[in-house]
This record gives sequence, structure tokens and C-alpha cells, in this order.
Amino acid sequence: MATRFQRYLLPGFALKAVIIGGGYATGRELAEYFVPAGPWGGLAAMLLATVAWSLIAAITFALARAMDAYDYRAFFRKLLGPAWVAFEAAYLIFVILILAVFGAAAGAIGAATFGWPAAAGSVLLAVAIVAVTAWGTGAVEEMFKYVSILLYSVYALFLLLALATFGGLIGQGFAQAPPPQGNWIADGLTYASYNIVGAVVILPVLRHLTSRRDAIVAGIIAGPLAMAPAILFFVAMMAFYPAIGAETLPSDFLLRRMGVPAFHILFQVMIFAALLESGAGAVHAVNERISGAIESRGRPPMGARPRAIIGAAILAGCMFVAARIGLVDLIASGYRFLAWLFLGVFVAPLLTIGVYSLLRTETSS
Repeated sequence: MATRFQRYLLPGFALKAVIIGGGYATGRELAEYFVPAGPWGGLAAMLLATVAWSLIAAITFALARAMDAYDYRAFFRKLLGPAWVAFEAAYLIFVILILAVFGAAAGAIGAATFGWPAAAGSVLLAVAIVAVTAWGTGAVEEMFKYVSILLYSVYALFLLLALATFGGLIGQGFAQAPPPQGNWIADGLTYASYNIVGAVVILPVLRHLTSRRDAIVAGIIAGPLAMAPAILFFVAMMAFYPAIGAETLPSDFLLRRMGVPAFHILFQVMIFAALLESGAGAVHAVNERISGAIESRGRPPMGARPRAIIGAAILAGCMFVAARIGLVDLIASGYRFLAWLFLGVFVAPLLTIGVYSLLRTETSS
């Protein structure tokens, strides 16, 4: 029997796991999309993105349960019909890009914290992702649970240390802040658009939902669960606004100013764990899509060995991209393209065809 945690909180933890990734956890995405709007504009954009995530997640979860579709292939075949391959092409681009970002972030963290060669952190992350995803949905769900506890605890401690160390600067940053700068609405929606594909990535963990109400409640909760650590991080970043917007690793910048070496290492370990859960979520979705196709032909689901081989093949290519391009350029150039891509192949069909299907189902029942 499904527990309340599995029905209401696990989807939100899983969505956070996919979203947090290499740019959010290091602060680089926050610097790219929210710092230019200023302290108040950045917070407004983050709240707008949170509302968008909750709305799209609630509809996605409810539709997935109504269609009994718990991998992205089954979901989009029922939502888009023959055009479902358009999403698969977009998703493969997404996986390549985000895993490249994760690899670049892991390499940068290893170099900044331990003085490792850039490739060492990337390889360690890839091995960990393969190890987790080889054992299927159960292992991935357990990872989401325990890494989430670590992550929320560390981010809360991070904010407390920031307030104790440079809280006066944070207060000044908000007190002296100009009105929202630039187009904060567009930035918030852009950030929400390319990340909300996580609602489809995590479909395998929705099998615990028992009703449409479960799906909607889980979706509404998912938005705040996914954004809460980012808001804590952003508040701390405003102590050094606007200069922090140019930092490749804003997290490392802030940690050095806190001057607590043990916490510096703990935070970097937490970021690595966040990269692990994000990368595992993306690779697991691919494994479940392939396994679902195999099962639809009357064959048994994939075992640990083929899952590991597929994960290793995907990660090898993506880490090569990471080494060639780098973290800042990957986030700045690739993510805005993904936002438009997913608006066309996911968000627009969901809010039209998907909502119509749900309303028709409600009427007929």
C-alpha cells in the first residue's frame, strides 16, 4: 500500500532532483536567469516559475494517471499520437545538454574543492549515476528520499551561516535594491519552461498515486518543494549583488566568504549528491522508456546489466561535450533553446489536448 510520502512528497522530491542539477545547485543558473532582474525582480521571477511548475506538474500527473502512462514514451504516444517522436527528439537533446552541464559542474567542483583534474569529478559522477540507475526504480526512489533530506538540511544551514557571516550585506542588498530590472517575467517563464520537462522525466515514481486528487495535490506541492532551496540560495547571493552574477560557481564564491572549511566541503558533497540525483533521474527515464518498449512486446523488463550499459554509453558522450564546451556556455546558450523546444512539444499540447482529455474524462465519469 502506498504511503502518504510516496503519494504526496515523493513526486516533488523527484521533480526537485531532476531540476536542481549542475546550474541550480552551484548557483550558476540563478546567476544567469534571476540575478539580472535584481533582488526583488529575481524573487518575483522565481515565484512565477514556482506557480508554473505547480500548474504543469498537477496537470501532467493527473493526465499520466488517467492514461496509465508512467514513462515518457507511453505518455506522449497517448498525448500526441504519431507526433510523439517530436518529444523524444527534444528529450534526447535535453539529456545530452543537462548531463554535459552536470559533468562540467562535477569537474569544476572537484577542481575548486580538492584540486583534482577537471575530468576526475566528471568520471566519478558518471560512475555513481550508472551504479544507481542499474538497479531500477526502487533504487532511484530511495536515492531521491535520502539525498533530499541531505539537500534541504544543508541549504537551511547554508542560509543560517550566510546570515551570521554577511547577513548585514544581504539586508543592504534588498534595502538598496532597485525595482525589478529587465524582463523578469520572461526570465521566470524561460527558466520554468525548460525545467518543467522534469514532470515527465519522473513519471516512473507516479505509480504510487491512487486518485486524481493525489495527482493534483502532489503536483501543487511539487513546485514549492523544487524551488525552496533555490530561493534560500538566491537570498544569500544578494549580499554580493550584482558582482556575483559573473561568478562561474557562485556557491564556491559564497562558501569562501563564510570561512568555514568543514561546511565548504559538506556543501560541495551535497552539490555532488544533487548532480547524482538529477543525472540519475534523466538516465533512469531513458532506461524506463526502453524497458517499457521491450515489455510492450511481451518480453521481460530490462535487468541491471543492460541498464548499466545504456547509462554508461549516454554518459560517455555527454561528458565529452562537457569537456569541450564548459559550464557557463552550456547554461547560457543551450537552456534558452530548450525552453522554446519544450514549450512547443510539451507545454502547449499539455495545456490544450491534455486539459481537454482530462475534462472529457471528468465529464464521462
